[in-house]
Order: sequence, then structure tokens, then C-alpha cells
Amino acid sequence: MASGVRRVALAASAGNAVELYDFLLYGTASALVFDELFFPSFDPRIGTLLAFATFGAGFLARPLGAAVIGHFGDRVGRRSMLVLTLTATGLCTALIGLLPGYSSIGLAAPLLLVLLRLAQGFFLGGEQGGATLMAVEHAPPGRTAWYGSWTFLGSPIGLLLANGAMAASTAVSGDAFPDWGWRVPFLLSLVLVGVGLYLRLSVEESPVFREARDRAGAVRLPVVAVLRDSWRRVLLGAGVNLGFNMFIFVVVTFAVSYGTRQLGMPRSTLLNAGLLGSCAQAAAILVFARLADRVGRLPVMLGGAVFLGAFAFPFFRLLETRSTGLVVLAVVAAMAGGAAIFGPMPAYYAELFGTRVRYSGVALSYQLGAVLGGGLSPVVATWLLGATPTHDSWPISLYLVGGALVSALCLLAIGETARRGVSEPEPGPGPGPAPR
Repeated sequence: MASGVRRVALAASAGNAVELYDFLLYGTASALVFDELFFPSFDPRIGTLLAFATFGAGFLARPLGAAVIGHFGDRVGRRSMLVLTLTATGLCTALIGLLPGYSSIGLAAPLLLVLLRLAQGFFLGGEQGGATLMAVEHAPPGRTAWYGSWTFLGSPIGLLLANGAMAASTAVSGDAFPDWGWRVPFLLSLVLVGVGLYLRLSVEESPVFREARDRAGAVRLPVVAVLRDSWRRVLLGAGVNLGFNMFIFVVVTFAVSYGTRQLGMPRSTLLNAGLLGSCAQAAAILVFARLADRVGRLPVMLGGAVFLGAFAFPFFRLLETRSTGLVVLAVVAAMAGGAAIFGPMPAYYAELFGTRVRYSGVALSYQLGAVLGGGLSPVVATWLLGATPTHDSWPISLYLVGGALVSALCLLAIGETARRGVSEPEPGPGPGPAPR
């Protein structure tokens, strides 16, 4: 039993790592080269803003992907949808790596870039919810946060792979990085997809899903049902993820652009800080998930939300020292501390919704928060940086504090979810778990 659960959690994590590699690789490339390649006729700051806007476009498609793929995930099954999302996202990433630049095909280049980014976001919108459910619904009682957190290990692992591939390609290609070096990590996605598919095809469908479908049948329109009966949970769950996504995408995406362009730091310093931060986040995810199984989701995640707000100003102060050691400290601390809210999320979201609409509910709630938080934060941060005459970072920190406050208030409104498992009856329409 334990080995089977570990195999499922590993398959979910591996697939999610590949998907996040694909998605986060784009963010890093947006910060480093996409403004020059696809928007060269604009002022450098406007070009960066447009590059981050295409990064955000991928987020805009995620709720649609969550609704469509969540629908079939609740009716057909979790496993088949996860095979589809992994394959499609990897193909989109490889095609981005083959795109000609603006100098070759003009406006068609940024247009094709946006279309591929939208397709990438669509499939990722259905990926994360399904991957977490496979791990959580296979997990034994009392260990759901622990095994669910393995899925979100894919995020730091994906970032580790993305930054590592970019750092290695930067070192190998040197001055040719804008010409061909950036393309290599995108094309490597096909290899990673093969590994992820091998693992995912070896696991069985969720037993909780099978039991619920056999007992009560599939819901005809699960998205409609979850929005009708649990819309408060969808919105409050989105708010929880909003603050975390705002914070983490400023740390892993905007900070790379800010550090290299505004502070004049070497590209390698920011990428290497991201590598170390990813390792710290992976370890912290497991620690906080285990703690959430012991003391509950609410105290751990609420502590994480408080950290997001408290560290928003120190993070930029440390970056602005331009000291390699302090920059690394800033990124490592930010990513490890944020794991307090991130690590327990798979179990937390699964416990918000009933089994027959869970894929739709989790995917919609999580992805709405990702759009409003992570999708907009690099663009908003870039705009806020230019909003003061001296290009100060304090408006960005204040923006992150606001996001952390939204997460904290939504967590308090929902309350504790750990008392309710993932196999119990459907919850009622209120914001918190149904009474036992």
C-alpha cells in the first residue's frame, strides 16, 4: 500500500515538474531575452513589460483549461487527463524553442509566441489540480498533506530544472545565448515529457474517484455544479492562492529582470540564487506538509501568509545591496518561507470540495488565484517600478503586502479543513467545511 502511494505521488510530482519546467522556463526567458527577440522596436523597459505580458497571457488561459479539463477529469477520470496535459504542454514548449524572432518574420513572431503561451497555459490549468488529486486521493488518512505535497515538489524541481538549463545554456553559448542558447532548454522539454509519461502511465486511477462514480455516477456538468453549490469556496480558495502567487512570481521572475537590468547584477547570480532557493523550497514543502498533518492546515498556512507580508520589504532591501551572499539569502528565505502556505495546499484544496466535482473545484479555485496573482504580478511589478521618478521598489513591496493580507483573510474565512477527509460526503455551500 505505502509503496503504491509513493509511486503515485512520485508520478504526480514528476509530471508536475515537467509542466512547471515548461511554464517557468518561459518566465526566465521573458526576463532575459524575449524583449530583444520578439519586441525589439520598443524602449527596453516597454519591451520587458510586453515580454512579461505574454508571460501573463499563459495565466489567462488557465481558468479555461481548468474548467474544460476539470469537466472531463470529473467525468472520465484523473489519469487520462494528466497524460493529455503533460504531452500537450511539452509540445507547446518545444515549438516555442523553434520560433523565429521578430527580425525574421515580423509581427507573426510575437503573435505565434502568444498563441503557444495561451495553449501552454490552457493545458497547465488542468494539470495541477488533477496531479494533486491523484496523490491526495491515493493517500491514507492522516498523511494527505504529506503525500499531496509531493506533487508541489514539482514546482521547485521544475524551477530548478528551468534555471539550471538556462544557466548551463548561458555558460555554453556565451554571447550566442540570444541567438540559439535560449532555445536549447525549450527543446529539452521533449525528453522530460517522455520521462513524465513513463511514470504516469504506470499508475492506476484514483480509488476515491472510482468509488464515488460507481456509487453515485458522474455529475453531468461538474463545473456548473461546483459554481452553483460551492462558489464561495472557489472564490475564497482563489484568494488564498492569490497572495502566494503574487509573491513567488515576483521572486522567481521579476527579480531576475530587476536584478540584471535595474541593479546591474550578473545574470548568473540571479539564476544561481534561484537554484539554491528551489532546493530550499523543496525541503521546506515537505517540512510544512508534515506539520500540517499534525497540527492542521490553518495554523501552518496562516503563518505562511504572515511571512509573505512580513518579508516583502526585506526581500528588496537585500536584493538592492547587490551582495551575492545577501541576494542568495533573500531568494532562499523567500522561497523557503513561502512553502508554509504552498506545501499544504494540495490537501487543503482537495478537502474544500466533494469527490464528484473535486477536479473542477480545485482546478478553478487554484487557477483563478494563479491568474490574479502570478499572471499579473511581473507586469504590475514592472509598471510599479517605473511609477516613481527614482524607480523605487517600495510600491512593489506594498503590493505584495496587500496580496498576503488577501490570503490571510481568506484562510480565516474558510477555517480548518483537516477534520474533513477526501472521502466524506459532499460539503455544503458555505465557506467552511460541512459539519461532521
